[in-house]
Order: sequence, then C-alpha cells, then structure tokens
Amino acid sequence: MIYVLIRAISLFAGLLSFALLAMCALSFVVAYNPYSSAGKIYQVLVKITDPIVMPFRRLMSRFNTGMVDFSPMLAMIAIQIVEKILIRIIIMFAF
Repeated sequence: MIYVLIRAISLFAGLLSFALLAMCALSFVVAYNPYSSAGKIYQVLVKITDPIVMPFRRLMSRFNTGMVDFSPMLAMIAIQIVEKILIRIIIMFAF
C-alpha cells in the first residue's frame, strides 16, 4: 500500500513536470501561429499548470529578469521538493 502511494506521488509529480516542460516548448511554437492545433494543446496545458506557475510568476515579477520567464523552472524545482518531502513523510510514518 505504501509503495503504491509513493509511486502515485512520483507519477503525479512527473506528469506535472512534463506538462510544464511541454508548455514551455509549445510557447515557442504558439508565438508564431497561435491558431494551430499546438495552440489548443498549449491552452489546455496553461490551464493545468497556471495554478502552480502563477505564484512563482508573481514572485519573479519583482525582479527584472528581462524577457526570460524563470517561473516554470522554479515551479519544477518546487514540485520536486514537495515530492521528496511527501515521500519522506510517508516513509517516516510507515515504519
């Protein structure tokens, strides 16, 4: 049971990280043709990842980073940290 819970957390974190990475990659494609099929996929990915990225985007708006948006990278790091913390808590209470 514990193994299944740990795997589910890892899978969820991996899917979120993949969605963030796909959103970043598609943002370059959508910039040139927003009405393509990639634009629709991009909109879905933005709806999924915006609740995670927006706090970091607000934080990064205080710093002058120019045209580069570091908020998806910070969101990926936060996802990995939360994943590791949750897994350690589960292991700690399981044994």
